[in-house]
Amino acid sequence: MTPVELSRTVLRAVRCAVDEGELSVAVPERAVVTSPGPGGCGDYATNIALQLARPAGRAPRQVAEILRTHLRGAAGVREVAITGPGFLNISLNREATQEVARTLVSEILKQSSRYGYAHGGDDTLAGHVIALRVPHDTRAEVLADTLVRIIATQGGRAEVHHAEPVDLRPVPAPEDPASLGPDAARWALLHPAPHDRPRITADHLVQRESNPLFRVRYAHARTRALSRNAAALGFDSAPGDVSEAQDLLAPLAEYPRVLSAAATHRAPDRLARHLVTTADALLDFQHTVLPLGDEKPSAAHRARLALAEAAGTVLAGGLSLLGISAPEYL
Repeated sequence: MTPVELSRTVLRAVRCAVDEGELSVAVPERAVVTSPGPGGCGDYATNIALQLARPAGRAPRQVAEILRTHLRGAAGVREVAITGPGFLNISLNREATQEVARTLVSEILKQSSRYGYAHGGDDTLAGHVIALRVPHDTRAEVLADTLVRIIATQGGRAEVHHAEPVDLRPVPAPEDPASLGPDAARWALLHPAPHDRPRITADHLVQRESNPLFRVRYAHARTRALSRNAAALGFDSAPGDVSEAQDLLAPLAEYPRVLSAAATHRAPDRLARHLVTTADALLDFQHTVLPLGDEKPSAAHRARLALAEAAGTVLAGGLSLLGISAPEYL
């Protein structure tokens, strides 16, 4: 069961509740399924009960209780818990969890740099032309240039204008970032939220863990090194069971939603921060990929290598959208 299939399962639960007269609402076109937030549990969570509470004329937890009954009997679902004001937290059975992981890695490797792009349907920006009116300011122009690419991933087309009224006015940089070089300069302007003042300092150039840009680019370079080292050991990648690597699988699964949110809210910083989360998870995971000592390459190593390569694909794709290079050696 993939996240998309789980979303359909949630919608079927809503439809069953409506058909049985337990809820009086219009069945929505989509149900957002994400990784559980703070205080959550299980493999996935959805806020569908909060979304339906007002039109149903019920408290969110009452709606969640109704939907939980229908979700518990769904194929692949092991348990459903309700947390907070009415979030449904869904735990999948072992077989379903393995299949989700395998399918996610396969999909990323198949789609390559276009993973996370919208593909028509009910995508909110599909076919839209979006005017970005910006002042003559370096940071505003870099944000607008980046948003042109990010909005395109969601099927929209952005046009940049220097005209009033301005609708994209980030806090300007305190000084010209050109001295940092193109990659670090763009990161310095894009990583902070638009309402935060960027720091134009040499910290963006240091090659150590305290520098988020270094961690992201280093993590990508590590994925390429793992592929080269595996080839030297005589094996390559093959998607398989990596369900134990949830800390890395979660941000990879979240990447399409992050791209959508960055486009919709005109917020490239969301993408930049998500790349840091993905990089940190990859750096923690990388030590499990290659055989150790006299250990022979196994299906598990090939599956872990495929997951690392999928993470590298996401890191490279995200950096490219930000206009930042992703070197293979660092």
